[in-house]
Amino acid sequence: MERLPIFANGLFNRLFHVSAKKRSYTGTPELFSLPFFHYLRRVHFTTPENEEIYFNEDGFAPLAYSVVNWNVRSDGFVSLPIVGIYDSRLPASMSFSIDYQNIMWNEFSHQPPRSVCSESCAPGFRKAIQIGQPACCYDCIPCADGEISNQSDSTDCLPCPFEEWSSERRDMCLKRSVEFLSYGDTLGAVLTAVAVICALLTGVILTVFVKFHDTPVVKANNRNISYLLLTGIKLSFMCSLIFIGNPNEITCKIRQALFGVTFVFSVSCVLAKTIMVVVAFNATKPNSKLRSWVGSKVSYSVVSMCTFLQVVICVTWIVYLSPFPERNFTSQPGMIIIECNEGSIIAFWCMMGYMGLLAGICFIVGFLSRNLPSSFNEAKFITFSMVVFVSVWLAFIPAYISTKGKYVVAVEIFAIIASSSGLLGCIFFPKCYIILMSPDMNTKRYLMGKKNRME
Repeated sequence: MERLPIFANGLFNRLFHVSAKKRSYTGTPELFSLPFFHYLRRVHFTTPENEEIYFNEDGFAPLAYSVVNWNVRSDGFVSLPIVGIYDSRLPASMSFSIDYQNIMWNEFSHQPPRSVCSESCAPGFRKAIQIGQPACCYDCIPCADGEISNQSDSTDCLPCPFEEWSSERRDMCLKRSVEFLSYGDTLGAVLTAVAVICALLTGVILTVFVKFHDTPVVKANNRNISYLLLTGIKLSFMCSLIFIGNPNEITCKIRQALFGVTFVFSVSCVLAKTIMVVVAFNATKPNSKLRSWVGSKVSYSVVSMCTFLQVVICVTWIVYLSPFPERNFTSQPGMIIIECNEGSIIAFWCMMGYMGLLAGICFIVGFLSRNLPSSFNEAKFITFSMVVFVSVWLAFIPAYISTKGKYVVAVEIFAIIASSSGLLGCIFFPKCYIILMSPDMNTKRYLMGKKNRME
């Protein structure tokens, strides 16, 4: 039996049911016999519109469609431009064609809309699901500092290794930069130059005092203690250089101790000079018991005792809670700060507090004795130098606490240089001016005459 085509079989079933209902009226059931379909398959003609009509071997007529672009304009009109065709009569590779560039997805754009809720997250971001929205809806959150995502649509950011840090775009890990105050830095070079110049200037002043040691100005102001004070100030300038450079075990242990002992030594010398001014004035009174105190032994005792106590503090600090170098990964993002851990912050502030105590005593004694009637009275100069000294170190405290990285060291070096310069300038510059620029004032007669005028 010949196989009926799909189209013919469908048509036969439809006509069979219709004919069963109308058989008594038509009386011509032979119309729906198999030969009808045999001839129907052979239909092949062209319409007046020049369309070719026929049936293929499966009983299907050829299909041909126009693809139109349904576009509603802003004025309400609908345009239906043809942008493609489908014709089953053509070869399979040519049966469908469409001009995508002429498709208008809206009134202004030829670009097709994206059927997504959220755009893809680029590297350096992670997806954060929006609560109450489908899974395809999310926010792109930048990775935090020290974390990266190196592929699109990452759900999590990965932390960088300890020695590395995230790049600016958070898509790769880079080596952290190492930072410390070095001699090659502009700031380090400037501080080094200033410290060296001040140390040389102090050495020049010491040389002048030694050369003119027999002159009244030098002799009247306790010249031996003046030599010690100039030596201490010079060491203070030089000890600031230990703070510059890559910290190591030795420099971390000795730099604060050396600074503390040197400064207390200098302040002790100032205190000794101030005490001797008071003692010398009161010793001139009749029946004064202070005459036995006049001399270098009292001055040396004051300097020794005050300095020894600071040495005890620093040695105890080094022995029990010694400072050590460490790599700071948290102070500044993306950097490794090589710095000295002070070991005990309490010991550090005890050292600073003791130095401040001596400076305060110097200021008080100098202020109270500033008006003593003596041509050689240094109390006024000492008082002003202590004002500068104390002001510098009071300003140092908040600056030291608030700064980070290499600038902590720079702040301390600046305080050392500024306070030492205050001592040098306020106490010794006036004397150098008299010795070098006004030698006529550097005579006992002039000074005694001045004393008489003051009295």
